[in-house]
Order: sequence, then structure tokens, then C-alpha cells
Amino acid sequence: MLPPLFACLGQHCLGLRVYLSRHTGYCGAMRASLGRPPSTAGERRWIAFLCALAVTLGCTSTQYVKLRSVPRNPLVDQLKLTARGGPRPTERTEQLLRQYDLDRSLSGPSEVVLASFQQVVDQEPSPEKLYSYAELNYLAGKRLEHTNPPAALDRLGAAVSYAYLYLFDDRFASHRNPYDPQFRGACDVYNAALESTLRIVRKQGMLMPGKTYTIETASQAWHVTVVARGADWLASDFERFEFVSDYEVQGLKNQYRSYGLGVPLIAVRRPRQPHDPRERFYPPNLSFPVTAFVRLLPPEHNTTPGTRPQHRALLELYDPLTTSETTVGQRIVPLETDLSTPLAYFLNNPQLDQLATAGLLRVDKSQNLRGLYMVQPYEPGKIPVIMVHGLWSSPLTWMEMFNDLRGDPIIRRRFQFWFYLYPTGQPFWESAAQFRQDLAQAREILDPQHVERRLDQIILVGHSMGGLVSKLQTVESGNAFWQIVSDQPFAAIKAPSEIKRQLEQEFFFQPNPSIRRVITIGTPHRGSPFASETARYLARKLITLPELTLTARQQVVRDNRDLLRNPDLLETSTSLDSLSPASPMLPVLLAAPKAPWVRYHNIVGVIQSTNWLGKLAAGSDGVVAYESAHLDDVSSELVVNADHSHVHRHPLSVLEVRRILLEHAAEMDADLADRPSN
Repeated sequence: MLPPLFACLGQHCLGLRVYLSRHTGYCGAMRASLGRPPSTAGERRWIAFLCALAVTLGCTSTQYVKLRSVPRNPLVDQLKLTARGGPRPTERTEQLLRQYDLDRSLSGPSEVVLASFQQVVDQEPSPEKLYSYAELNYLAGKRLEHTNPPAALDRLGAAVSYAYLYLFDDRFASHRNPYDPQFRGACDVYNAALESTLRIVRKQGMLMPGKTYTIETASQAWHVTVVARGADWLASDFERFEFVSDYEVQGLKNQYRSYGLGVPLIAVRRPRQPHDPRERFYPPNLSFPVTAFVRLLPPEHNTTPGTRPQHRALLELYDPLTTSETTVGQRIVPLETDLSTPLAYFLNNPQLDQLATAGLLRVDKSQNLRGLYMVQPYEPGKIPVIMVHGLWSSPLTWMEMFNDLRGDPIIRRRFQFWFYLYPTGQPFWESAAQFRQDLAQAREILDPQHVERRLDQIILVGHSMGGLVSKLQTVESGNAFWQIVSDQPFAAIKAPSEIKRQLEQEFFFQPNPSIRRVITIGTPHRGSPFASETARYLARKLITLPELTLTARQQVVRDNRDLLRNPDLLETSTSLDSLSPASPMLPVLLAAPKAPWVRYHNIVGVIQSTNWLGKLAAGSDGVVAYESAHLDDVSSELVVNADHSHVHRHPLSVLEVRRILLEHAAEMDADLADRPSN
């Protein structure tokens, strides 16, 4: 099994190296802690493997984005911004200037040329002239933005204004041609000029919502009010802004963008007050997508001769997760959006890579991080899809699937995605009990009156061990799980109240009435040979569990030895013990009565035997055999050609989850349609 494990473990080697590097001489110390030298070749191979993995593999954390040397700009080729002899206007603008004998100094339009051309535009406006004047002002502004920002603002503001007039002035509605390449060129000039303007005003601290800023330039004044258009945004939610065009996505295979007007931004969230109970659902340094759009307002009429023109505008910050368009007059305007770069920017945090290893090896220290997390504000009216990771993993493992699903506008409109983080070093039934508590607590925080119907339509998606944690939310325990431990009533057990309460939550439970579907992916329903005797033995030496809990449970076993038929289950200390094919919990879970309102779906990975890895995997995903992952009593099952660490990232798996979500939404719609109206 070792070669397939490299695929499963490789993504975690940095965290393991960090953990082991903090324990000087850990390999030697581990051998000493065994109390004897490794007696079998398997043990020696595992120790050598872990030490080599920690010291010599040389893995690095995933880099989700990298800074571009030059920001992405759609006008680079069109205006030859970086070419030798550039920048230059487009051929159509040059031709128009020649017609008016204004083609002097085309490589650098002077203020005289701009002033002369403005007179032509004002005297006899047309879409062609508006576009060309916007383009020339953009070129002039770009030349000035680093040497004379106030003058650059003057020109860039003019570029935004005249591009806006080209696109929206009612005088030219009958002449405007959306099939003309110049129409898209006007969109690009508007977007690029607005972005350059925002870069200048950001340095001056003038991008915060809820405020009106006056921007003084050499020839005019702009009064700009910044307005947040997000459904649940507060003005105080914005810590700072970054520009999407500065970054290149690397850690996500697919990038989801839409094209229109506006400047895609990365907003870094400022935490709200600690007393807000919803704050626990948002990770620190969370970033989210924003699209900035400037709407020109009717100009103010000056009554004092000689005063500078006064302009008014709204700088609107839209949430592209809730809207992909705006309106100007009677026209629907698509927004330029980017959903993937802000996500990648947030994920580009080295500390996130350590969550998986910390959750496996330091269960005692990871409990305070446990819980539900959201990467966008909670949205009433949308169905939660909760993704539950597996062994030696974290919510990062879902980012490919999440990015693909959220990129679908239909899915985005109907569903919201949450992630459950838990210490994976502990037995899966302990994690399941904690998950029940965390789900109940989230409901009381988000919907204390239990009036939000969509919170009763939850879908769980679990990978690997996360599938077992998820499935345990939807079955009836009865006495079946406790009877593995004892044939005596649970009330007869002598234990401290807190420990007894924990045991009761692990062995006695009802299905959650708010969960409607469970999707398991690469889940070892019947255990995995990966959890071999050697692996379990070493896991007990590597994984640090809460000392008080271990001591208390050992005391329960000592005090109730005559009442327990299988005391080993109470002393099962690690997740690898719980995932052994010999674990008595697994067949009981398979046979447990399922909630009749829940539908189950299953995805299984099997590596095709067309190469050495597939032949070695022998009908499995390298960690979980098909016979263990397969289920008969499910609404659907899909087999994909993928190993264990990629089965939930496989395109066919993503499409299958999408299909299930759409099926769920359609069934909900049909159910609502069948209900009689009041």
C-alpha cells in the first residue's frame, strides 16, 4: 500500500515536517517511546517512511495565487500599451483624428490636441467621437499616473465619463451597435480607466463604503459616494481592497469569470464585534469577491461664473455572489466578475496548510478550531451544502469542487456552502457526536425561531472518513451501538457526569430532521486496509489526544469492567483504530435504521488497471477498496477513475454532485407547487 499512499499523503507533507521539526530528534524519540525496537519489517518501513517524508521530501505549501509582474489589462494589445513605439490609439481613432487634422503627436496626445478634439466632440457628438475621446484620455492618464496623479485623475475620470456616455447616453441609442468591436472596446476603456482611477484613490484611503469623497483635479471636482450593494454587507466589513488583475490563479484548476462592466476586486473582511455570535463561522483574513461600478449622476448646475465643473457619481460595490447585473435607466448591464481569484487569495495562507496535520496529530490542541465555517456571509433562503473532510485533511480539500460548484450561477442562486473542520485523529463516532452539537448550535445562532425553511433542507457531502461522520447524522442508534460495549443498561455505568454525558452523545442519538441528503465519496463503509495493525500502532504513538479524556475513559473501564463486554471500544484512541475493517462500529452503522426522509448518494473511486498504479491498487482507490466503498441501498452510485485523494476533485464527481443538487432543488420546487395556497 505504500506507493498509493504517496498520492494521499503528499499534500500533507509540509504540515508533517513542521510538526516533526518542532520535536528535536523525533525519529529517535519515537523509537524510544515504543519501549522496544521495531520488531517487524512493516513497523520499520512505516517509521522510515514518516521520517523520510518529514525530512527529505521537500514539499512546499500550495501557492494558490502569485503576483503578476504587470497587472492584467484587456487593452494591452489593442492600445499597444507595452509594445515598442506604444502606446498608440486604435486605427479607428487615428483615422478620426486625421479627418479633423488632429493626428499630430499620436504617440503622445498633447493637452492641445485633447482640448481641440473635445471641442469637436462637444459641437457634434457621436458614438465614434465619444469612444475616441475616451480612449485618448485613457492613454494620457496612463502616462501621468505615476508622475502626476492629480492630472492623471483628470484624464482617467474623463475616460470613464465619455466611455459611460458612449454606452448609456440616450441620444445615441439608435446608433449604438453592440455588434461593433468598438462597443466592447468602450467597455474595456471604461473598466481599465476605472481601475486605474481606483488604484490612485485607494492610496488616498478613499474606497470605504458609506462615505462621500471629493476628488479635486486640475479642471474639475468629483463628489463620489461609495455604496455597498451586498445583501448582508456593513460598511465596516471592509478591511481593505486588492485588485483581481494583480494576481494569477495557480492553485485552482478552473477560474470563473463573467464579462461586462466594472472592476473585480478582492475585499478582505474586517471581523465584526466579538459579541456577534455569527462571527465564529468566519475564518480570519477571509476575502470575498466585489465588483466596483461607477454610475454617473446628473451634473450640478453652477451658479457662480468661473467655478470648476462639479460632477457627482456613485461608486457601487456589488456582491457578484448574489447579483451578476445592474441597471442603468431601462438597460440591464452585466457586471464584470471574478469569483475564483478572491477565493484563491484567501487560500494562499501557509497556516491553512497546517490544519490537516494539526487536526490529525494534535487533537488536544485542535478542538478549539473545530466547527462550521463559511467563506461568504450566511444567506437566508439558500440551502446549506455542508462539506465534511476526511482523515488527515481539512476544508482545503474541498476547494476545487467548491470553486466549480459555486461557479455555476444556478447552483449559486439556490445553495450556500459551509465547511466542517474537526480533529481527524479521534475516532469518527466522537467527531460525529461533536458535529451533532455544532449543527444544533449553528441553528440556534442563525435561526433561533426555526422559521427558515431552507435550514431544514441541508445536504451533507463527506469525503473518506467524513462520509462516516456525515452518515451518523441520519441514522437511529437505538441500543445497537451501546450493545457493542455492554449488554447492561447505560444507566448502570458508573462515570463522572461529564464523561457519561459524552458517552451518551456518542452511543445514543436520533437522526437530524433537518438533513435531507447525504453524499459519500470514497468512504470506507467497511473499513480500509490502510488502517493496518502497524499503522494503528504507530498512530497511537504519533497522535496526541486530550489527556483528561483518555484518563477519564480508562477510569470508566476500570470501574465498570464487570459490566463491559467490549471495553476496547471505550479505549479506542485514534481514528485509524476506528477505521480498521475489524472495527465493530462499521457493520452496526451499515445496518442502522436510516431516516426515511433522507436520500443517500455514493461516489466510489477505482483506479483503472492501465498502469502500474492501477494494477497495484487492485480494484480500489489506493486506500479504500471498491467492496468497502460500495453501497447497495442508495439512490445513486457513480464509479470514477480516481485515487483516494482526488476522487472528490474528479470532474465527474463534481458533475455528479451538481446533478444531485439540481435534482434536490427541482424536487423542492415541485413540493412547493403541490402545496395548496392559503
